[in-house]
Amino acid sequence: MKRKTLGITTALVAGAALAATGTLGANAAPQPGNPTQQEALHAAAEQAGTISSALGLTGGERLVPRDVVRDADGTHHLRFDRTLNGLKVIGGDLVVAQKSGRVTGVTKASEASLAGLDTTTPATASNGTLVVFALDHAPVLAWETVTHSVKDDQTPSELHTFTDARTGHTLLTYDGVHHAEGTGQSTYTGTVTLNTTQSGATFQLKDPARGNQAVNNLNNGTGTGTLFTDADNKWGNGTYTDKATAGVDAAFGAAKTWDYYKTVHGRSGIKNNGQGALSKVHYGNNYSNAFWSDSCFCMTYGDGAQNRNPLTSIDVAAHEMSHGVTSATAGLVYSGESGGLNEATSDIFGSTTEFHAANTADAGDYLIGEKINIRGDGKPLRYMDKPSKDGKSLDYWSSSAGNVDVHYSSGIANHFFYLLSEGSGQKTINGVAYDSPTADGQPVTGIGRDKAEKIWYRALTTKFTSSTKYAAARTGTLAATADLYGASSPEYAAVNRAWAAVNVK
Repeated sequence: MKRKTLGITTALVAGAALAATGTLGANAAPQPGNPTQQEALHAAAEQAGTISSALGLTGGERLVPRDVVRDADGTHHLRFDRTLNGLKVIGGDLVVAQKSGRVTGVTKASEASLAGLDTTTPATASNGTLVVFALDHAPVLAWETVTHSVKDDQTPSELHTFTDARTGHTLLTYDGVHHAEGTGQSTYTGTVTLNTTQSGATFQLKDPARGNQAVNNLNNGTGTGTLFTDADNKWGNGTYTDKATAGVDAAFGAAKTWDYYKTVHGRSGIKNNGQGALSKVHYGNNYSNAFWSDSCFCMTYGDGAQNRNPLTSIDVAAHEMSHGVTSATAGLVYSGESGGLNEATSDIFGSTTEFHAANTADAGDYLIGEKINIRGDGKPLRYMDKPSKDGKSLDYWSSSAGNVDVHYSSGIANHFFYLLSEGSGQKTINGVAYDSPTADGQPVTGIGRDKAEKIWYRALTTKFTSSTKYAAARTGTLAATADLYGASSPEYAAVNRAWAAVNVK
């Protein structure tokens, strides 16, 4: 991540759409049907040309607004994707901080200049989409192809491949379907209250209070499925014998995730536009996984081993939905260190959502997937206090972290977040014992989860870009902490110390 401060004056994004509300660092949350975010994006689009000129972009470059975050002090963080002569620039995204009509800072995924790049004469042919590839690479023309398939374990795949349009060399591959790993069973959250929609004499498992997010039944198949309906508005029986039981858990997990983002971060839905996501349960046969897909704006749950325990715990639901939040904001590429940060973000907010839900049957903890028993051994999928306890995840950063599967390189940020929240050493929280080590053997004093989660969210939404790696995540979280608490604050010192404790300096 590259960040600089510019003394450039541009037209202020103005009007009611950008009226600052809430606390510093929180989004001004649009209500369902309220065009606040839409108006903010429209206002950003109107001044994109002015900002492009101010930043010295070439004549063929255009900025396309993707997100707007507004602070109570009047600062607006305008996130843009970039195009060159109509072609999307992969790694061209940037965030412009603006206050009182003045650009106060710019964070770019890449500083590489696009001047002089010929976009008209690719040497190789492809059935894909022509793009400019500038992600950790000198800008080149490339073909992006998306291959849809189904893996041996029934997980759908949307494999994105970027190929140099001149040499045919593969530049990057990543899967657009983000999922957990392993096999096992799951349990549930007890008897819960749900918001549903009445349609004539029946009720639909659709939540009108949360953007009409709905739950469909795939009936152990694939595709879109069918919306759950019920005659008496009493759903499921608490066991796998009633298909609606998994629907209850999915609806409850989606509701608690929505409430977490709305209450804690002022975010109205995954895209901050008041729109609810679709959940689909009973996917495949004996499918022990769950996944989020941007293409359908939906999350999907399998039923686990023997189709008896759907993977619909609160932290899994929040983990999958948080992939959508990352996609709508920082867009962390799902490969290398940025992919590890993408996964960690979902683990972090999966855990914090579980704490926020305060459900007695599934109390908050720093264990990921502890209820679903996905490996069949009764152990959690991941441990945030000491990630290496799962046998594969990284406790600390090293120069090889980018070569590790993103589900395991995520351990570095998970460990950082735990240390920042709770500190190092032995402790018991909600009945769970933790013992978190540090790379240098020196202790860390936590600042509390409430502050840590706000720091990570602000960094994600205003500092991180598609190419952010661990060193840049450190820079971004320090900048976010300075915004929230000041650069001379104890919180700032704690963030610095927690990164050092996981060997990111």
